[in-house]
Amino acid sequence: MLIIAGSLFLDPADRDRYLAAVGDVARQARSAPGCLDFAQVADDLDPARIVVYERWESEADLLRFREAGGPQLELPPIRSADVAKYRIAAVEAP
Repeated sequence: MLIIAGSLFLDPADRDRYLAAVGDVARQARSAPGCLDFAQVADDLDPARIVVYERWESEADLLRFREAGGPQLELPPIRSADVAKYRIAAVEAP
């Protein structure tokens, strides 16, 4: 299992436009084989931050989705990003 998680930072005035533009990407990802979860959401406390969270059954599923292409999106500039891929060896109840 893979988890992609982190933060994107934009100008606060651009955040809602970014989220509107990527809304269809989330819908497409969630219907893709192997996608267990996919979200890009506004941070309630930081008006410049978008929280990124993806969970995939495998690297192959993630790559298949990313390589499938999609519409070219006109996105506002991302000022910085702190997103990482985590390879999960085990899952258990909290």
